[in-house]
Amino acid sequence: MISRTRKGAVAALLTCALAVPLLGAAPASATHRARHAVQEVPSAGAPELPRPAGPHPVGRRTLHLVDRDRTDPWVPTARGRELMVSVSYPARSAGTGTGTPAPYMTVEEARLLLEARGLGGVVPASTLAGTRTHARVGAAPARGRFPLVLLSPGFGMPRATLTSLADDLAARGYVVAAVDHAHESVGTEFPGGRVPPCVACEEVDPGPEQAAVVRGRAADLSFVIDELTDGRRAGSLSRVIDSRRIAAAGHSMGGAAAAATMAVDRRVRAGVDLDGNFFVDDAGAGIGRRPFMMLGAENTHTPGGDITDWDGAWDRLHGWKRWLTVQGAGHFSFTDLPWLGKRLGLPDPTPLPAERSWEITRDHVGAFLDLHLRGIPQPLLDGPTAAHPEVAFHRP
Repeated sequence: MISRTRKGAVAALLTCALAVPLLGAAPASATHRARHAVQEVPSAGAPELPRPAGPHPVGRRTLHLVDRDRTDPWVPTARGRELMVSVSYPARSAGTGTGTPAPYMTVEEARLLLEARGLGGVVPASTLAGTRTHARVGAAPARGRFPLVLLSPGFGMPRATLTSLADDLAARGYVVAAVDHAHESVGTEFPGGRVPPCVACEEVDPGPEQAAVVRGRAADLSFVIDELTDGRRAGSLSRVIDSRRIAAAGHSMGGAAAAATMAVDRRVRAGVDLDGNFFVDDAGAGIGRRPFMMLGAENTHTPGGDITDWDGAWDRLHGWKRWLTVQGAGHFSFTDLPWLGKRLGLPDPTPLPAERSWEITRDHVGAFLDLHLRGIPQPLLDGPTAAHPEVAFHRP
């Protein structure tokens, strides 16, 4: 079990997560002067996520999964390990007008996320929660079987921050499961309106405990695969998943979890790390010749840097691999947050425009999955391109 001593080193752990400005605002621990400046930023109406590029309408189901065989590492008295999972999937064309629009997050989830970033009272929680998505609850799944992609968010972040990527991949013909790990998010609502506190945010120090978080998430993702591919538990969703084609991806610590899942679960054929350190000493070991891509910000993940631990992981990867960095990107450039921040009237904390952040993430993750789960050649991943001059290829 992970140590439960309160050590007060949250800021150090979250250097690659919560301590990075969110939606252009100062972090919760910022000075009074910075807080005052943020309060002067006007908020706009409810924003809309980028429209998916694929041909399929997108359906959405939200699942509450409980692994009764595992003890929650943060609350040992809890009855099993709880997860909230949003499953985006290709829907039938006839389902475009059926069902109801899928919500972005609940008002309470939005309130807690905004408060964690020092934006309480700046952006109304109802505005963020009302963000318009392009998925519909109740849409019938499309006929056929589609590859499965697991998404894990950054430490402290809710799964909603990867909604644009999930829905875009679903529109391209993937079933995508975005996973919230209990007690590791500043705000995730469970059935009955329960919002468990982010116990991990208060109790994890840099070092061995970070590795334990990563390995715990790997167990979570393997459990999600078990549940989604079991017809008795997932029902119609299991019938549209091709269990021979599974990938894992994630942002920040979620990217580390993707690699760790591959190391312990041979069902996962490919993985992507979006700007996350790996946190484990043996990162990359166990993946073998399965493909893995690392896509991150240039200022933190350039080879030989003092912050990144990608160098060691790179040497342990023996199959198809790519190390890509994006000039001008920030830590959250690979999530929904820059896109939402711009539409909420908040200042952009990074040189890379929000639209370019989204296009680069969408294009490269989509190309990687199309290449390795569908066998479709992808020149975009062969080397630098004129269409994406911000993206540098390292260590060919």
